[in-house]
Amino acid sequence: MATFKTIVRYKRADGFYQVYIRVVHRTKSGYIKTDKFVTDKQITKSGEIKDPVVNEYCSREILHYNDMINRHDVSKYSVSELINFLLNSEAEVCFSEYAIQFINRMENEGHARNAKNYRLAVNHLERYIGTTRIMFPVLTSTVLTKWIDSLSLTNRAKEMYPTCVRQIFKKAIVELNDEERGVIRIKFNPWLKISIPKSDTTVQRAISAEACREFFNRPLPRTKMISSLPELGRDVALLSLCLGGINTVDIYELKKDNYHDGIIGYKRAKTKSSRKDEAYIEMRVEPFIQSTFDKYLSDNTDEYLFNFHQRYSNSDSFNANVNIGIRKICADMGMKKEDYYCYYTFRHTWATIAQNDCDANLYEVAFGMNHSHGLNVTRGYVKIDFSPAWELNARVIDFIFFSSKRSKQGKARDLESPADKLFRITKKMMIYGRAYFKGDVVAELTDIGFSNVEEVIAKLAKKLPSDIPTGCTVQFRLLNCDSKKEVVYERSKGKGF
Repeated sequence: MATFKTIVRYKRADGFYQVYIRVVHRTKSGYIKTDKFVTDKQITKSGEIKDPVVNEYCSREILHYNDMINRHDVSKYSVSELINFLLNSEAEVCFSEYAIQFINRMENEGHARNAKNYRLAVNHLERYIGTTRIMFPVLTSTVLTKWIDSLSLTNRAKEMYPTCVRQIFKKAIVELNDEERGVIRIKFNPWLKISIPKSDTTVQRAISAEACREFFNRPLPRTKMISSLPELGRDVALLSLCLGGINTVDIYELKKDNYHDGIIGYKRAKTKSSRKDEAYIEMRVEPFIQSTFDKYLSDNTDEYLFNFHQRYSNSDSFNANVNIGIRKICADMGMKKEDYYCYYTFRHTWATIAQNDCDANLYEVAFGMNHSHGLNVTRGYVKIDFSPAWELNARVIDFIFFSSKRSKQGKARDLESPADKLFRITKKMMIYGRAYFKGDVVAELTDIGFSNVEEVIAKLAKKLPSDIPTGCTVQFRLLNCDSKKEVVYERSKGKGF
């Protein structure tokens, strides 16, 4: 059992003694500092405090501590753990302070880009509530629901911001609460009652080969600036389109040791911290873009491959200026503002033309764009040969810039956007099929090369057990892994198969 006593420890230079409450627990001593002070006149010769106000205050504190100990099992606490429990278990915790620690930790662990989104979310919540010191008890389900409602007109923030705040909240509950010891500093989790809305469907960004030819093969709009933003936008967009859809942050961060023998090798900034292979990829610089590539090379004294660091303070500023340049060209082309391209247009275009016009399946496209496509473990085992991605990239360049062929898709559709509401199959699409009999899966396949639904059902039917009676119905559930559409068909043995 812990014991408490009011004491003074030493005399300060100004002649005052600070009052402490000494805690003795499991033969060890610790001290709780109070905000009370006494002088020599308020202390007896034996060192006891005789000031009645100080004694009354400390007695109330000791009674409160004893009550806390009686309500919890503290027998296994060390004295420092006990003091921490007494001082902090009932104190309100500041969400804003914890969020700063959480975000700083993310940045230190190499997740700076994600940390930026978390900071934006917390800043928006603080502006909504009207304080930079939000306490956890303030964040009730009612308050958070109203905050989420205030984001309803945004495209992405209505999902991203609440998701970020929820993650901070969940981590705080794990770190600050100790249910085994009865320490509950965050009393409730409001997110159990909250539904986070989905962000709006991504705008269709990819364009056709014809639109690419028009964009890249036209005079640049005139400008009074020494460094032409339209020229920058066009050139960097061309680098993206001809280097497998590389992101601006990766172009900006490339260093000289990332470029050898006409090949750039880099780790994709967006996913390098979340993949075992660190999202490493190599891409060959094709002769078509070598002059544009060389145009922005830095001098020998710079560690970075390109000179963009000399003009822009960070990758976000670089990306913003590239997009301004692209929009200026779009405006000069007489396009409507809502149809303007952005840098990501050309990354999406690379993927779309590779699949639709260069006979690549989606797994080849994903490989060329450095997506993990569900093979994280395998990529960790294999020393990857990236030459298939180089060959696909060369085919995309040839189709756009060395042919006059029209894209099959016309004004291209985003890869994630379904063609229409019908369930369609082509030979390039991955199909996951299952056959059910009396609720059990009796046959299963995952494959490409099907032209229609009946071919999938026929292949599944060959895998069915022979003891299914004639006339019985089997359900065939088919998932298009590319479009994420799913349908169910019924067939009877002896008629449908």
